[in-house]
Amino acid sequence: MTTKILMVYCSCPDQRAGAEMASALVAQGLAACINVLPGITSIYRWHGETKSGTEALLLIKCPAGKYQALEQAIIDRHPYELPEIIAVSLEAGLPAYLDWIREETGT
Repeated sequence: MTTKILMVYCSCPDQRAGAEMASALVAQGLAACINVLPGITSIYRWHGETKSGTEALLLIKCPAGKYQALEQAIIDRHPYELPEIIAVSLEAGLPAYLDWIREETGT
């Protein structure tokens, strides 16, 4: 059976924090590739108030079997009280690219 690949979304306070997080996660073998998208605008509710801010968004590609470790690694180093961590299962993708993710993460 082929290991399922996830796309995990995680917002960070800025590009620097996002790049540091991405580097650590890739170095730990929890993800094969992470894109850091700077300058996104987030509008959200927090403690009953509508807020907005500029953040960086991480697009993390990882095998499903590494998700729990990835989630914990993000929680351990993320500066937010409640970090956004959302995983979506990828239904399709270039087979060679998906295989590369599996190879780079040892799955």
